[in-house]
Amino acid sequence: MVSVHSAVSVITTKRDGGELDDDQIDWVIDAFTRGEVADYQMAALAMAIVWRGMTRREIARWTKAMIESGQRMNFTDLPRPTVDKHSTGGVGDKITLPLAPLVAACGASVPQLSGRGLGHTGGTLDKLESIPGWKADVSVPRMREMLADPAIGAVVCAAGADLAPADKRIYALRDVTGTVESIPLIASSIMSKKIAEGTAALVLDVKVGAGAFMKNIDAARELATAMVELGTDAGVRTVALLTTMDTPLGRTAGNALEVAESVEVLAGGGPADVVELTVALAREMVAQAGIHDVDPADALADGRAMDHWRAMISAQGGDPDAPLPRAKHVEVVKAERTGTLTRLDAMGVGLAAWRLGAGRARQGDPVQFGAGVEMHAKPGDSVTAGQPLLTLHTNTPDAIPAALEALRGAYAIGPETVTPAPIVLERIAI
Repeated sequence: MVSVHSAVSVITTKRDGGELDDDQIDWVIDAFTRGEVADYQMAALAMAIVWRGMTRREIARWTKAMIESGQRMNFTDLPRPTVDKHSTGGVGDKITLPLAPLVAACGASVPQLSGRGLGHTGGTLDKLESIPGWKADVSVPRMREMLADPAIGAVVCAAGADLAPADKRIYALRDVTGTVESIPLIASSIMSKKIAEGTAALVLDVKVGAGAFMKNIDAARELATAMVELGTDAGVRTVALLTTMDTPLGRTAGNALEVAESVEVLAGGGPADVVELTVALAREMVAQAGIHDVDPADALADGRAMDHWRAMISAQGGDPDAPLPRAKHVEVVKAERTGTLTRLDAMGVGLAAWRLGAGRARQGDPVQFGAGVEMHAKPGDSVTAGQPLLTLHTNTPDAIPAALEALRGAYAIGPETVTPAPIVLERIAI
C-alpha cells in the first residue's frame, strides 16, 4: 500500500511552524529507520525542529516512536524495584560508579545502560573498561540474573543495538549537521533509551555550567522539565536534579584515575563533593523506588556499597583487586603565587584530559586508560607558590603542550576567599 505521507510534507509542516500529528511522527521515524527516508531529509527535519521546536505532545510521540523502533526491556517481574540514573555529562563525573552499587545495597535493582565518552566529557564504560577483565557487553538474561541477585543488584553495561535504533541513527546525523542543540531532540534521545531500558523509576542529573552541555540554568531547567514530563507520560516515575558543573567533580578527570577515586568513596573517603552528590542522588533513587527505611549514607559508611561494587565488577569479568593502568608520563603544573584558588574551569580541565588521551575525537577511537588530570586543589583552597596544582598523566608526552594550552586561563589564584557553589541547585518534579 502506498503511504499517504511523504518526507517533504513532514519537513514543510514543521518548517512552516505546524504541529506534526501522531501519524506523521510514527511514519517518519519508521521510514527513516527502514531507509525509506534519506539522511538528508531527516537532517532537514531536524533543522526545522531546531528552528520551530515541538509541543509536549509532539516530543512524547517522537520519543514513543523511537522506543517502538526496537526492543523494550521489561523488569517488572524482578523481586526488587528497579531505578536508574542518567547524567547529561560533565568533567570528572564518575558518580555512576559508586552510585549504582550504593543504591543496590539499599535494596533496589539498578539497570544502568551507559555510553562511552566523546570530546571533553568522559564515558562511564571507558572508566570501567580500565579495570582489568571488565566487559561492557552483557546479555539481557545475564542482566536479569545480576539484577535479581541480592548480592549484586546492579549492572552497568552497553546498550544493545536493538534498543531504540532510530535514536542511534538520528543522533549520528544530528552530530554532523549542527542539530544537536535542540531541547526536544536532546530530551527525546535520552528518554527513548531510558524508557526502553525498562526501569520503573528514573533520576536525572542535569548538569549546569562551563563544563556542561547546558551552560545556563534556564536551559537546564527547560531540558530537565521536558525529560521529567516524558518519563511521567510514559509511566516511569521521574525526577531531576540540576547540579553545578562550573568546576570538575572530585579531584580527577580521566578513566582509571576516576575509578580509583570512586573506590575511595566506596571505602568511606574520597572528595566531599563526590560523596555529597552520590548520596543526594542515591536518596532520590531509593525514594523513587519506594524504599523509605534505608539511608544511603549508612550503606556507604558501613561497607555494604563496597561489597556490591566488588560483586558487580566481578560479575562482569573484572578483577576489583587488580592494579589500575597508570600513565607513563606526568607533568606537574605548579601554583605561580600564594593565595586562594578562586576558579578551576571544568571545560579547560576536560579539554586537557581529552588531549592527554583520556577521551576521543570520534566514535570508535581508542582511549588511554591511565591518561587524565589530577587536581590537587579546588576553588576555595589555599595554595602556596610552587606547590603542585595539577598533575597531567599521559602515555604520549607530545600531547602535553596542547593540554597545557587548554589549561591556560582555566584557573585563577587571588587574595580573596571564595565559597564554592552548592552541588545541587534545584529539584524538578511534576
